Amino acid sequence: MCIDRQPLAEVFGYPVTDRSDVAKRYRSSRLCPFNNNVPNCTKDKAKDPLGVCSINQDGQAVITCPIRFRQDWIVADDAAAFFFEPGTRWTSLTEVRLNDANGKCAGNIDLVLVAYDENGRVLDFGAVEVQAVYISGNVRDPFQYYMQDPEARGSMDWSKQPNYPRPDYLSSSRKRLVPQLVYKGGILHSWKKKMAVVLNRSFFATLPAMKQVPKHEAEIAWLIYELKLQPYTEHGGRRYHLTKIDEAFTEFEPALASITTPTPGRMEDFVKILQEKIDVKLENPPTNETIDRPF
Repeated sequence: MCIDRQPLAEVFGYPVTDRSDVAKRYRSSRLCPFNNNVPNCTKDKAKDPLGVCSINQDGQAVITCPIRFRQDWIVADDAAAFFFEPGTRWTSLTEVRLNDANGKCAGNIDLVLVAYDENGRVLDFGAVEVQAVYISGNVRDPFQYYMQDPEARGSMDWSKQPNYPRPDYLSSSRKRLVPQLVYKGGILHSWKKKMAVVLNRSFFATLPAMKQVPKHEAEIAWLIYELKLQPYTEHGGRRYHLTKIDEAFTEFEPALASITTPTPGRMEDFVKILQEKIDVKLENPPTNETIDRPF
């Protein structure tokens, strides 16, 4: 895997090389153009936000902020097409608390789509879980360095710096995706309610193969997106556009089993590691002599 010279793809909603007036305004005011709960970016710290929406990996922009998936609410339309019949009235709610039978919080659902009738009565709902990618390494250092002079550092070379930031897909699935499916997904599944999981194509590609089923039989829709760089806009800059690349439909329990069941390596390789450690230990035996009357 090659290392991109510039690790940052988007900062405060715009490509780091964008010098248009609108991009400058978003950077200087620390704004978020992707339907955050407030106009400003609040990632990591509200007063000193880490305004990195996506990072580069092999020339592709990988989304690292879940709010980035809210562009034009495309994911809501795509999820609604899975949850509801055409023509259904629906609306969306963000960050909805989900409790277990003991009243304890199992987590917040990123996005709940609610179908309602002409009187506003709830008829049905579906849950959307947005899975951005964790970062290994240090992304704040290159972000702060870039923000000191965005005009000159859009194409900066950070490849030789320590702790270069990279997508951490393994942690993203083990520490984020799996717990979400186990706890929140388990409750929704018991209620026989559908889920949609929104994630980057590069993230989905790292997951184990899952048995797919026809859409009408599915309990989970995996909505798979990429960021595609668009031509110059009327403001003179360029924007990445959230684009659905693919979708996959699975049942809940088989998908959970596929993701949570590790693929075992060879036992012979583990025994080899044990043998190497034993050999080192026997070549350098510890001193176990008894000292008579030390005091």
